[in-house]
Amino acid sequence: MVKAGIVGGTGYTGVELLRLLAQHPRVELKAITSRKEAGTPVAAMFPSLRRRVELAFTEPNMQALRGCDVVFFATPNAVAMNEARALLDSGARLVDLSADFRLKDVAEWEKWYGVKHAAPELVRDAVYGLCELNRERIRGARLVANPGCYPTATQLGFLPLVEAGVVDLDHLVADAKSGVSGAGRKADLHLSFSEAADNFMAYNVPGHRHWPEIRQGLAQAAKREVGLVFTAHLTPLIRGIHATLYGRITREVDFQSLFEKRYAGEPFVDVMPAGSHPDTRSVRAANMCRLAIHRPPESARRADTLVVLSVIDNLVKGASGQAVQNMNLMFGLPEAEGLDQVPVVP
Repeated sequence: MVKAGIVGGTGYTGVELLRLLAQHPRVELKAITSRKEAGTPVAAMFPSLRRRVELAFTEPNMQALRGCDVVFFATPNAVAMNEARALLDSGARLVDLSADFRLKDVAEWEKWYGVKHAAPELVRDAVYGLCELNRERIRGARLVANPGCYPTATQLGFLPLVEAGVVDLDHLVADAKSGVSGAGRKADLHLSFSEAADNFMAYNVPGHRHWPEIRQGLAQAAKREVGLVFTAHLTPLIRGIHATLYGRITREVDFQSLFEKRYAGEPFVDVMPAGSHPDTRSVRAANMCRLAIHRPPESARRADTLVVLSVIDNLVKGASGQAVQNMNLMFGLPEAEGLDQVPVVP
């Protein structure tokens, strides 16, 4: 059994990790930490976990996490980087769901996140945890930087095109929408029901923190820098990301076949039949990305544009489910183990 601990177990990604790990046949939950809720039974805060998780929250210290084989950081940015070294030295392997180790350029990370990085020496060793791109490196990793939700949906939609070199790599466009749970479990006016319900808005248009992360992953696949316009939107949903992606075609191929071959055998990427329109509820509560490819009509002025639709659950494939997928790879377990939940409809 893999002994697992979670640092920061009271947020949405934390409780999603608890839900998934409590069902995993080869994981034993050892500790869930929360400075504010220390001593509170997990099931008292989250009744959905009654009779599944018997632990109480503990103080976030080394004593609580001692003996864990893997520790998940479900914390705000700039927390994991201060605690990672001590846990690695204790022999634990880490999966960080925050952004602390995602960007390889430390100076760029500091620019986007506004603080000095506390462990730049660990950034070199961290493996970016997009399984469909870095699977073999993840298997041997001690520290995995779990991808963001927008970057997961966007990169999975663009990867086949970028790797094959069949679209203009200087003019990629991503138009992405997220449910409000993507902002975390916090009191914030613009996330309140009266503000977010019956509303739709773009945000951080001049620059979103996920933009450099997406560009980094696509550049790795393309083996060169890429140009990307990325715009995020907040939708009146609880869960879900829908990314509509645009690429200018530079070489004609069978695009449907290209995607099907690229993701053949991938347990958590579903290339839908040509002309499909995947929606967010088709992946709700599941570790799945569904993709569909479209071409504008021949009579359209931009008939050289390919449109890719990509949907995920931001809390599962976009966060905690992908973290469990990474853990499975790191410990030599079947990649899909504990992640066979069927999407919830309606």
